[in-house]
Amino acid sequence: MSKLTKEKRDQLILVGIGTVAVSFGLWYGVIRSQNLTVQVVVKKTQEVRDKIDKAEKALKSAATVEANLEAATQQLKTIEQSMASGDMYSWVINTINQFIANQKVTIPVFSREVVGEVGMLPKFPYKSATFILKGTSYYHDFGRFVSDFENAFPYIRVQNLELTPTTTGDEKEKLDAKFEIVALISPNEK
Repeated sequence: MSKLTKEKRDQLILVGIGTVAVSFGLWYGVIRSQNLTVQVVVKKTQEVRDKIDKAEKALKSAATVEANLEAATQQLKTIEQSMASGDMYSWVINTINQFIANQKVTIPVFSREVVGEVGMLPKFPYKSATFILKGTSYYHDFGRFVSDFENAFPYIRVQNLELTPTTTGDEKEKLDAKFEIVALISPNEK
């Protein structure tokens, strides 16, 4: 092997260092940025595929959702038919009297309705009618009445219940009950 002069050897070392530096610069400046771009594109592609999968699942379940919506709409229409409508005073009397036929509760006093907004939810599509009722019953019978009544009519709520011992009659164990019922009014009401 021939001996290189010091000058040639230094030039060869500088060329080697320059080649390594240029290679590193190219890798860092071009190849690395391209790899990062590829990773971003792969991530976005996966996100789009996930969205497409979700959309396909939604399309496949559209018939089921539509059938469920139709069933819920029919159920709502059925419930709305039994909601308060027409003459509210006669409606509440008929509804209560039909319901207490099998109960051990007497409710002889019904007030006229007070119609207003429900107030629990904004833009709620129903109005409410509030009635004050008074009656007598034994404690457990009245509790059973309230429970059965609210379960039978999910759109009616009993509130502001006051129970006091009966002061009239010879049945001192009975209670006088004063309470309000709040009934949703059918939106089909004209």
